[in-house]
Amino acid sequence: MSDQPLRKATPQEQFDEVTRGTVDLQVPEELKKKLERSYSTGKPLVIKAGFDPSRPDLHLGHSLLLTRMRRFQEFGHQVIFLIGDFTALIGDPSGKNAARPPLTRDEVKTNALTYQEQVFKVLDGQRTQVRFNSEWLDKLGTEGMIRLASRYSVQRMLERDDFKKRYREERSISLHEFLYPLLQGYDSVALKADVELGATDQLFNLLVGRQLMKEEGMEPQVIMTGPILEGLDARLVDGKITGDKMSKSLDNYVGISEAPEQIYGKLMSITDDLMWRYYELLSSRTLPELAALKGQVERGEVHPKQAKSGFAEEMAARFHSPEAARQAMQAWEQRYSQKKVVAEDQPLVEVPLAGAPTVPLAKALAEAKLVASGTEGRKLMGQGGVRVNGEKVMDPKHELPAGEYLVQVGKHKSARLKLS
Repeated sequence: MSDQPLRKATPQEQFDEVTRGTVDLQVPEELKKKLERSYSTGKPLVIKAGFDPSRPDLHLGHSLLLTRMRRFQEFGHQVIFLIGDFTALIGDPSGKNAARPPLTRDEVKTNALTYQEQVFKVLDGQRTQVRFNSEWLDKLGTEGMIRLASRYSVQRMLERDDFKKRYREERSISLHEFLYPLLQGYDSVALKADVELGATDQLFNLLVGRQLMKEEGMEPQVIMTGPILEGLDARLVDGKITGDKMSKSLDNYVGISEAPEQIYGKLMSITDDLMWRYYELLSSRTLPELAALKGQVERGEVHPKQAKSGFAEEMAARFHSPEAARQAMQAWEQRYSQKKVVAEDQPLVEVPLAGAPTVPLAKALAEAKLVASGTEGRKLMGQGGVRVNGEKVMDPKHELPAGEYLVQVGKHKSARLKLS
């Protein structure tokens, strides 16, 4: 058994926690009934999530699904981390406009090992079953594969958005691609899944699994899909968090294998609005705890920077250790509160605090004539064009306490700011 104690919660409390941030939930009432039955009988639900081992280098966006799996684990449910070693040999478009290239068995094996090394930074290893779908799909054979293919018509397969688009545009769709949703659906039959988790681009495949279970006379799985996590540069626009998805190619990501100092520092650069989005989707804090924290911030009892630090420290601790996270926080604080900054050749500009404990960075930039106005300063921060002591600051509301800082605006403007 795991050293981590189970969380005691009613079925409704479990439902609220495991569904937070959900995009698709089919069907809510079925999930409630499953949770109530599990609560009364003591028999855990079987929670399945499949992973294609073709992309083993994970970032915070990938951990969304793992976080939801962890929440189920904390209530005592059985999580199955399914590695699609058989289906990875086929390749799945997953919403793309072309099929992914299939992998060799050696490539799948190597990637699967890397996956396991990373996912247990989030999942409780002692409460996780790691399975490979080759266990049952290899045994299907030619006859079994043909029987499975007979379950779905071509017309129904073309209801999948990416297939429909490619067919309409007269672009190639290989026959083997039609097998992928069927094989993924058969995984749910083999595992007798109560719930299957996935991303929004997997909804069609998850629905196939639900249908196959019905045809087998089994209680169908509940389907839950989650959102795609916005990157570090996302911000609030017209009441909605807007921005590109987290991606290494866009350099707006937090890698779960990065050093704790990098994880902490990157998360301290996000806007306050994005912080609450990340809190909801990724934090282990309960919804009532988050509501209480947000209320404290809104009433001025807790500074937004303190709330953000709590989240950054939680993530660094999750992927490393509490001690490593604490050291990362201390190192960050030391950099930002230091009285002197290396770079004596830069011009020194004094900005008075006027009795206040902090000053908005945008205002300080304007007073130092590094930007034309505070509005321009906030805009540049949102675009990632401002660095303080070498760290990118993207929160337009970011404030600085008394001290001396090296501030860089764009590629050509910099100065030492002395706040006192």
